[in-house]
Amino acid sequence: MARGILRLGKHRAFYLMALPGLVYYLLFHYVPMVGVVISFKDYSPIDGLAGIFTSPWVGLEHFEKFFGSYFFVRVFTNTIVISLLKLAFGFPAPIVLALLINEVKNRVFRRIVQTVSYLPHFISWVIVSSMIYLLASPSFGIAGSVLEWFGYREGFYALSSNDFFRGILVGSSIWKEIGWSSIIYLAAISGINPELYESAMIDGASRWKQVRHVTLPSITNVISVLFILNVGGLLDAGFEQIFLLYSPSVYATADIIDTYVYREGLVTSNFSFATAVGMFKSVIAMALIVSANALARRLEAENLW
Repeated sequence: MARGILRLGKHRAFYLMALPGLVYYLLFHYVPMVGVVISFKDYSPIDGLAGIFTSPWVGLEHFEKFFGSYFFVRVFTNTIVISLLKLAFGFPAPIVLALLINEVKNRVFRRIVQTVSYLPHFISWVIVSSMIYLLASPSFGIAGSVLEWFGYREGFYALSSNDFFRGILVGSSIWKEIGWSSIIYLAAISGINPELYESAMIDGASRWKQVRHVTLPSITNVISVLFILNVGGLLDAGFEQIFLLYSPSVYATADIIDTYVYREGLVTSNFSFATAVGMFKSVIAMALIVSANALARRLEAENLW
């Protein structure tokens, strides 16, 4: 006990630095978990805070209602498809960018490329969605003119088309986050021992072979950990992005679990049902991250625990 107190005092500066983060997660992530209980109750907003504990218990009624609903297949399928598309194209994109930037020897050009690729991350999705609306406008947007040139009818609006909407989501997501996501890979690459490259060059390895046999194997542990975290967030298809871009005309391909929870919870005030749907998503996400970590451990790759 005394040793623990002494250790706490010795490293008090580090604990104080971690305190704001701990308080944030406690207030905004753990305390709200008390409200999860309303997914098993018939809660009414009129009952206020006390209703969380006094509302009648209904068990799994809201879950059964969701599973039997017409919207279940649609929102679950859309969430999985959009998330898999973002994972398939968005996850390797920053790795490729980091490898390309690492091969640039001109420091000035390298910094310019890094800065330009980082900047979109700091632009709000509100601004990005406005830019996309302007680009996709059927009257004066560039995308509309290009599509018309390829044979689509005049006045075609890409954001109202189920054929194009998912592509717009994936493309804009990659554009916005590719530079920021590449930072951790660039940091990992910078930590590679230069002697490995020197040995590869002596053995006659080309630049491509150096990347394949030195760079990629050296950052495999980072790729593995980030892949597990991405799989854990597989059901986070991007609520803010979709909410700002979608419309009823593309619900068939764009309506995801989060947007459905928003409409049920905040628009129709069906809080118990919306909480049950959100809890279902959280359970699936937890199962995914545990499964991905177990698979990484079995493959003897870097894992979280």
